[in-house]
Amino acid sequence: MAGFKDYDNYDALGLADLVRTGAVSAGELLDEALARVEALNPQLNAVTFRFEAMARAAIDGGLPDGPFRGVPFLLKDLGASCLDTPLTNGSRLYEDFVCDHDSTLVARYKRAGLVIFGRSTSPELGVSYATEPLLHGPARNPWNPDHIPGGSSGGAAAAVAARILPAAHASDGGGSIRVPASACGLFGMKPTRGRSPTGPRGGEGWAGMSVNHAVTLSVRDSAALLDAVSGADVGDPYAAPQPARRFLDEVGADPGRLRIAVSGRPSNDAPVAADCLAAMDRAAALCADLGHHVEEAEADYDRGEIDDQRHKIIAACLRAEIETRAAELGAKPESLVEPMTWHLATLADQVSGADYAAAVQALHRVGRQIGRFFMDYDVWLTPTLAKPPLAIGVLDPATDDAEAYFAEIQSFAAFPALSNATGAPAMSVPLYWNDAGLPIGVQFIARFGDEATLFRLAAQLEQARPWTNRRPVVTAARP
Repeated sequence: MAGFKDYDNYDALGLADLVRTGAVSAGELLDEALARVEALNPQLNAVTFRFEAMARAAIDGGLPDGPFRGVPFLLKDLGASCLDTPLTNGSRLYEDFVCDHDSTLVARYKRAGLVIFGRSTSPELGVSYATEPLLHGPARNPWNPDHIPGGSSGGAAAAVAARILPAAHASDGGGSIRVPASACGLFGMKPTRGRSPTGPRGGEGWAGMSVNHAVTLSVRDSAALLDAVSGADVGDPYAAPQPARRFLDEVGADPGRLRIAVSGRPSNDAPVAADCLAAMDRAAALCADLGHHVEEAEADYDRGEIDDQRHKIIAACLRAEIETRAAELGAKPESLVEPMTWHLATLADQVSGADYAAAVQALHRVGRQIGRFFMDYDVWLTPTLAKPPLAIGVLDPATDDAEAYFAEIQSFAAFPALSNATGAPAMSVPLYWNDAGLPIGVQFIARFGDEATLFRLAAQLEQARPWTNRRPVVTAARP
């Protein structure tokens, strides 16, 4: 039997292989994951709920023979409905909410054989790049617990980086997969709009900007997880282009000589920290060493529209959700959400129906402009973030200084939201750590529907500069 000291040497597919060959049981893997939560969660606050009884019942009932059979898995405490489990979305609005169905995504995770045993911490309603919900308290970065793990999939990223498990569910409406992947030294792929399902009750998130996937230690786990869940559900409003083959088959495939554009200028022209530019430059040099054509290039698009139009859409969607839920509870909306969440929601007072429609059209226009840029380039390389991971409390959701709060958000995560607006796939790859020992990711964006190129490139980078041998300060990893 494989000793559990070997748990850290395997990604999710590797653990599934151990279960498949009988070297270890699904129950033993669950025991190990739960023990690691018990040991590390007091330091990281990465996990808000544990579903041990449900997980053991799933194992005892016989797991599907999927690619991840027996592998422990966490759902984000945001949006992922799982029958008979609590789902707070990081908010007192949903403090007592219990799911009455499995979402299509969760049903596909279960079909893949994953053993869902809890939920990871999320900021309130997913609207912050710091995972510091007042309901559950702040999640912390395993590389330095005084810093944020990013958001909104911060709990997921902290748990994976600390080696509680090798992969976890995440979602991304403005960078919420890539931001925590960068902050925690993980691989994070934001898929193409429509690649993963949002139903059966949801049609889209934030006018199509939000998508579901995962944060992972390895590139191949990300590819195989996307294979397991991708494809439109009945009635979905979007469908991503059909891939030529499995994404897992792209991992290790020759990417060819890619045309890579490099730019350190974000859409909102926020200043970029030297560490983040250094990470980009080193990644560009590595890509050139690997034989790719790399050059500095700027896309021609309506830069000034991105943040303004996104915020109109997010504010309107947020206000609708808060008011709907508050009405169900018979409560005043502002009494059940954090100050900064309510401030953002009140911006919807200035957004008419015509404003909302115009904002959606503006983002679609930018998508077409960026699409033309990819007629000349295969991949676009940028920093993932404009700053290293912030200290805990910088993005305090209880602050009364809304102007400073939202200015910090826009200057910290200045790069990721563009690909949410366009719907194109993008990934954060952990190739650089700064002198303070904090991970600094780099972002690669591809044309709409072309995750395949990103997976091929990511696997090549992973082989050239492996990252899974690095261990954070707070970790369950054993020598």
